Amino acid sequence: MFTGLIEHLGTVHDIQRDAGGCTLTISDSAPILGDCHIGDSIAVNGACLTVTEFDPEKEGGFFKVWLANETLDRTDLGERKVGDQVNLERAMGAHVRFGGHFVQAHVDTTGTVVDRSTDGDSLRMTFQLPEPTPSRPSLLPYLIPKGYVTLDGTSLTITGVDDEKRQFSIMLIQHTQQKITLSKKPVGATVNIEVDMVGKYVHKSVVAALGGGGDEGIKALIERAVEDALARKGIQ
Repeated sequence: MFTGLIEHLGTVHDIQRDAGGCTLTISDSAPILGDCHIGDSIAVNGACLTVTEFDPEKEGGFFKVWLANETLDRTDLGERKVGDQVNLERAMGAHVRFGGHFVQAHVDTTGTVVDRSTDGDSLRMTFQLPEPTPSRPSLLPYLIPKGYVTLDGTSLTITGVDDEKRQFSIMLIQHTQQKITLSKKPVGATVNIEVDMVGKYVHKSVVAALGGGGDEGIKALIERAVEDALARKGIQ
């Protein structure tokens, strides 16, 4: 479990690909390796990965992780190149303040930066969600203004949602811009998206309570309830 508060920016030092995925070596990461062990989880750009090797002194401190093809398909990590910076966060400790939100670091999908504009010292960014498919349904039910979303591992507050365009927006204060990679991404760049896990559980519970059938089933039940209420009041 993670909080979405980025601890450090590491650098992609080496990429070794094979048929099953690839091994990433992340350097310049000494500040987060002081208590590291083989098998620990570190979120890299919002994807929970397992440390397979590390050295807190070599290459400014490095660690290695292996990414399966599923992870490469679901995230932007397959697009990373040697020299790219990545957001890093260690798994949450029970003794620390919980400043972000519950982040699993299980990326739901990727989106695209479609707009970025300054607002004083702040930066506003808008993202396009992909077309939903049977295997990857729409994430819009879990995106609400002032709700949480995780982008490239960063816990952020949603400032606006446009359901018709399948877009949502966030704002980065100056401090956050300096601490994460998202502020450097141009229009057209890919971002990793994880929606609020609490929203997922609430949505599934509501669907189950209303007899299943997914979003269309919920819509039909609500329409029927409204029609019955109007009928009882003699309103046609």
